[in-house]
Amino acid sequence: MSAHPPTRGAVPPTSVRGAAMRGVVARPGAEAIEAKGWWIAHKWLLLRRVSQLGILALFMVGPWFGWWVVKGNLASSLTLGVLPLTDPFLIAQQAAAGHWPYREALVGGGIVLAFYLLLGGRMFCAWVCPVNLVTDAAAWLRRRLGLKGGKVPSANTRYWLLGFVLVLAAMTGSLAWEWVNPVSMFHRGLIFGFGLSWGIVGGIFFYDLLIAPRGWCGHLCPQGAFYGLIGKSAMLRVSANRRSTCNDCMDCFAVCPEPQVIRPALKGVGQDHPLILDGDCTTCGRCIDVCGKDVFRISTRFDRSES
Repeated sequence: MSAHPPTRGAVPPTSVRGAAMRGVVARPGAEAIEAKGWWIAHKWLLLRRVSQLGILALFMVGPWFGWWVVKGNLASSLTLGVLPLTDPFLIAQQAAAGHWPYREALVGGGIVLAFYLLLGGRMFCAWVCPVNLVTDAAAWLRRRLGLKGGKVPSANTRYWLLGFVLVLAAMTGSLAWEWVNPVSMFHRGLIFGFGLSWGIVGGIFFYDLLIAPRGWCGHLCPQGAFYGLIGKSAMLRVSANRRSTCNDCMDCFAVCPEPQVIRPALKGVGQDHPLILDGDCTTCGRCIDVCGKDVFRISTRFDRSES
């Protein structure tokens, strides 16, 4: 693969997911910071935080200060009294429950669906979802504390839970999942204060920190599973177009919330191009940030070039 020798105790490519979960790289990105500077080595992370916190702020200024730029929450909202946006996952639950969505919800759902079909379904997870702030914090602290191992459920569990959510909606005729959806509860917790909402969000943090690294977003969340299915044919992709320069430092695997998506593109396993086409890729850009060799970049699914 590369003429460069592995560094910092790299593990064989066949065990990259396990290596990331065990926390082989305690402080990923050190080489990138030295090569590119701190700001460039955190560019995509900072852009995501601006996006996530900015979206939260738009929703919160109404309840907190009476400035109603956006009414509603991430499940269903109305911006400036004109633009409806609806979570397609919510519409799927409504349909399963036997309640046909009203026209405004369908329009809003169509807008959101078109956006994520174009850019990638799980961009919601990395760029919009507030729970990602919690799980990223748990992953960061886990690395800093040197916590290793963990009991991680199968990544397919989220798809079983997705099916269960839709079956539950059909059986009860209600949006039962939305009562305990951590995304919705995060919003309610900010508006109404401490209670069950913060208990569930805190539970996710400690579950990811102490039991299952990246357990919620990477293995259990049915909403993430839904958006992963949407994103399988998305245009926007991460490309390992300079994979020939990889020095096997393992930093990208350490920070990626879905490390299994990297290997086919980076190591050429099962494909002959450098694109990450797996729908589970969140397009978070952290692999770009932490790579001191600039192996990765944002591209399109049609660009299979290497340099």
